[in-house]
Parts: sequence; C-alpha cells; structure tokens
Amino acid sequence: MSRFGEVMENVMLRDPADIYNRIYVVSAYSGITNELLEHKKTGQPGIYQTFEQDKEYQPAMISLQNRLCAINRSFAAFGLDVATADHFICERIAFAVDLLKSMDTVLSSGYVHRNEVLLAARELLASLGEMHSAFNSANILQNRGYDATFVDLSGWGDRRERTIDERIRDTFAGLDPATTICVATGYTKGTEGIMREFDRGYSEVTFSKIAVLLNAAEAVIHKEYHLCSGDPEIIGADRVHPICNTNFDVADQLADVGMEAIHPKASKPLETAGIAIRVMNAFDPSHSGTLITKDYICPRSKTEVITGSNTVINLEVHDTRMVGEVGFDMRIMQILEAHKVSYINKATNANTIDMIIYEKDCSPELARDMAEHFEVVTTEPVAIVCAIGSNIAKPGILARATLALAKSKINILTVSQTARQTNMQFTIHREHFVEAQRALHQALCEDESE
Repeated sequence: MSRFGEVMENVMLRDPADIYNRIYVVSAYSGITNELLEHKKTGQPGIYQTFEQDKEYQPAMISLQNRLCAINRSFAAFGLDVATADHFICERIAFAVDLLKSMDTVLSSGYVHRNEVLLAARELLASLGEMHSAFNSANILQNRGYDATFVDLSGWGDRRERTIDERIRDTFAGLDPATTICVATGYTKGTEGIMREFDRGYSEVTFSKIAVLLNAAEAVIHKEYHLCSGDPEIIGADRVHPICNTNFDVADQLADVGMEAIHPKASKPLETAGIAIRVMNAFDPSHSGTLITKDYICPRSKTEVITGSNTVINLEVHDTRMVGEVGFDMRIMQILEAHKVSYINKATNANTIDMIIYEKDCSPELARDMAEHFEVVTTEPVAIVCAIGSNIAKPGILARATLALAKSKINILTVSQTARQTNMQFTIHREHFVEAQRALHQALCEDESE
C-alpha cells in the first residue's frame, strides 16, 4: 500500500475496459499497524502496549498523526486531496484519543473486566490504519475521474450491534460493484471482535468473508513478490521460480511455518465455498501468479517450495515413565492448551517427545509448568526447513533431501513427515538455517533429474 501509485497503475487501472466488478480490501500502509499495536515480527511495543501499561499514549498518537499526514502529502502527486485526507484521519485520531481516555477511566474504576476493555482498545487502534489507506485510495480514484466508493467496515460511530458477516452484508447491500470501484477497509467491526480470534490476520479474514458472502469468482491477493520455490533473498533471485499452481493443503503447510500466502482461518471459508485464490505480484502484472485450488495435484512428483523458520524452539520432554503408558502425551497437550500454544511438529520415541514451537510462545511460565510435571524438560533454539509440494510422494526423495543436508555437513535433529506426503520437515541447528535451504533447493527444485 505504501507504493499505491504503482498498485493503482498495475492493478486497478491496468485494463481500462475492465476496471469495475472489483472489490479491493486494503491493509494499512507499511509499518502503521506495527506502530498502532506491536511489531509483527520483533514484538516491539506499539501504542496499544503503551495504553495497556497505563503509560502516556497521547504523544504517540500525535506522532502517529504526523506520520499519517506525511504519508498523505506523499500521495498528492497521484491525485490525493491532501486537505480532505488530513481532515479525515485527524478527526478519527482525535475521536480515538477521546475513546481511549474514556476506556482508561473505566479501567481505573475497577468495575469492568480489564481484558474486555483492552480488547476493545486493540480493535479501535487497529481500525485506524485501514480507514486511512482505504479512504485515501478511494479519494485518489475519485479525483482521477473514476466512480469509487470508500467502503468503511470499521463501524465508526455505529452503535448498532452487528456481527462481522451482518456488517459486510448490510454495507454492500446498497453498492453495485459493476458501477463503482469499491475500496473496503481490511478491518471489520463486529460483536464477536475480529481480533479476538484472528488478531493480526484480520485483513485477510475481511477479504475472505467478503469473497464468500458476495460469491466472488476469484479471490486475488496482491503481494510485493511472487509465491516462489524459495526465498529469493536466501536462495538467490536467479535460482528461484514462481509457483504457478498449488492447492489449499500446501498453502496450509506454508502458513504453519510462517510463509503465509493467506491466513489459514481465512482460507478455509474460501476452500469450502470453492473459490480459488490467486496470489499475484503487484509489481509484475503480466505474470498470472499462483492459482490455489482445492483439488490441484501436480501431475508429476516434485518439490514445489523450500521454506522454514529460524524463530522456533525445540521443547523436549524426556520421561522414563512414558514408555508403554497410554495417553502420556495427552498431559503435555493439556499444558500446551492451557498456555494457548500450538506446536508445528512432534517427534517421539520410547521415552522422549520433541515439539517444535515458536520462540515467542516459549514463555518461562510454560517451561516451568512443564518442568513441574515431567522428569527432564529442555528447550533449545533451533530452525526448521521444509520441502513442500502437492505431490512429493516419490521413492528416494527423503534420501535425496537428507543426502543434500549431509553433504553440507548439516546434522538433522528430527524429521517429520506424514503419510499424506506433502511436507518433509527437518529440525536443524539454527546456524545452518540459510545453508540448509540452499542445499535442499539445489537438490529438490533445481536438479532436472528429479
């Protein structure tokens, strides 16, 4: 969204004969949601944490307002009415500050449940980023002579209680995408709270719900890169290639290790409704992108993508009482559930269970709780690398992968693969994360003899 000028020309206005019958669901400009909530990758606190910790948040809101107005000025050359855009977002920020003050007063009374008020504050703050970018986008299109509509799903100033689905239906009931370009906020206000379940994935949830409720022909996700056979910054841009077709199973595998084509909870409704997802590079509009469908299976056995994560922990439980005891691992799962932690993969033997979880989820409280129930509990920072594809069921492929890692002198700590054979996962020492991906990509994606 921060390169909206290019997005407008490459996507929205690329074909003058085919501009309408499109609904655009936009996210905030780059870095804005991080500033409002917290940095998605590093966890660096944003305005929300400042409010949560009862610190002075108003200076941060003023700083945010200045930044958003600076963004507005940067879009003047594309047709944005800067004065109108400034008035819009400054009014919203002023009102948000007043609401936060009221919430602060309510919290200090001690008469309400703290978590509910904090969740409302988080929702309020999150909505500002998408309101800003969606309003600007519609305004630019209008000033360039197109019929465009700012579709505000934030429920700003609306006291009526409506679910997310109801708000989407009611808002679009009076709109005709055939005659106006609809630019909708990625945030949708609803009684259930879109962030309660989806948190930072809320824009994709709005995108998914609109597609399903309006029976879209296709759901297109525009990113700043292609969905490729590997990370170009790790493997090399000259060695990776775009994936042209894959299925929802592969998309789920990618999301599980942090390489999201789309949030899993947003993709499920699309998959159920039979709506295909197309992931496109907004800056390479001539390429057809990656088409994700329910039933696609690659006609020949091959690895489609190499990926992984170096922000994971190996949580190991070693207990001599484990051998032969039915349901022993259920006790581990109950502790993970209590701490709201999901594991990525699990490897077991007679008396040891290794679980790979994200580092951010491995709290001291979790480790302490585990240690109180089992003989030996250890944690080790590691990395996982994965070979994923819709059809990797081929004799010898696991041997080729392990041989490639062995030739690079990379020791494999654990291996995980189900009989469905869509994802081979290797746990390795973290320092080998980059080298392991390069080795696997060379062996499984570049070798024509595969």
